[in-house]
Amino acid sequence: MFDIAWSELGVIAVVALVVIGPKDLPKVLRTVGQWTAKARSMAREFQSGLDDMVREAELDDLRKAAKQVSDFSIENEVKKTFDPDGSLEKQFAEHNQAIMDATKEMDVSKDISGPVEPAAPEPADAAPAKTETKP
Repeated sequence: MFDIAWSELGVIAVVALVVIGPKDLPKVLRTVGQWTAKARSMAREFQSGLDDMVREAELDDLRKAAKQVSDFSIENEVKKTFDPDGSLEKQFAEHNQAIMDATKEMDVSKDISGPVEPAAPEPADAAPAKTETKP
């Protein structure tokens, strides 16, 4: 990753041995190892956080797609296909309004003297009315 060759690592090890000394070198190497472990742990945590954000973004996209599917309406699709500009719907509304107006005019012209109730049907099994006859 950093393009450090074995010869360069050897030079660094010799300089560290001379500068730090053989007595303190194990402690320094242990501390460097701990720092390296902490840095890797933080990098792993950062990467998992980024992965979670990516998954959340993908889930948001999936939620939007599911909402579009659940909001799908055949009626709206047919309207868009056959009447994209809404002119047919306007014509039907005008036609219905004309019919309603004509019906109202017909109702007003009738002479209504009161509510008319339908006649009750006679029962089929009822006996015929008796009439008296004189001899």
